[in-house]
Amino acid sequence: MVRRPLGNHHVGPDTLLVTSETTRTDAVKAETGTEAEPSDLRNLMENARVVLWDFDGPICRLFAGHSAERVAGDLASWLEGRGLHGLLTDDERESLDPHVVLRAVDRRHPGSDLVAELEERLTQEELRATASAQPTPYADPLIRTLTAVGTRLAITTNNSPRVVRGYLASRDLVPCFAPHIYGRTQELNHLKPHPHCIHRALNAIGAAPATALMIGDTPSDLLAARAAGVPFLGYARNDRKSKLLSDAGATTVVDSLEPVLRLVRELHQA
Repeated sequence: MVRRPLGNHHVGPDTLLVTSETTRTDAVKAETGTEAEPSDLRNLMENARVVLWDFDGPICRLFAGHSAERVAGDLASWLEGRGLHGLLTDDERESLDPHVVLRAVDRRHPGSDLVAELEERLTQEELRATASAQPTPYADPLIRTLTAVGTRLAITTNNSPRVVRGYLASRDLVPCFAPHIYGRTQELNHLKPHPHCIHRALNAIGAAPATALMIGDTPSDLLAARAAGVPFLGYARNDRKSKLLSDAGATTVVDSLEPVLRLVRELHQA
């Protein structure tokens, strides 16, 4: 397992937890594309007793050095090599999203050995990707700070839980989440936007939806949170992702986790 330094790729102490270094909360993006009041973010964080994290995006860029587009192409090529070219439509083949390929095959052959083998191939690609995954700036210190102030954390993701555990172990973050890591299972119809993984997390922790917060970076995260009745905070590392979230109805979107970290520290000052 490749071990990474505890610091993210930014200036600032990852090991510093609750401090009084700031009383300012940066503005966040709103559904209209303008800046929202800091109170929007404050309200979300003040009410959150449980934070549910998507994995690939808010916590790290899993495929930063191991192209997801290439993985999707390889899965499609593997199907074609078995004479199964017709299982994918042109749009699915050109989507460049491994989960689109996986779901497409599962819809046509649910629960089959073919789907199980394809899912395992994707898991192996995800495991390889962890070696070059890049931590999302400020994610590590935010996770540690939330844990330090008593907020319960869980992972609710479409990635393999084996992949999540491997990455978290490389960052010494497993204790912040364990045992609440809920990822892809053999029931692929339960992938987000289905709220199955969110329901699993809430039931295991014993939390009401209104006391939780989902941090995600895709419309499927938003739709799953909405279906479960859980408030949502969007994370968008670029304008394209921000627009996708806003178009899907996200009302509070940040382009950095720094203002979230600042706010948590402010709310829990001694």
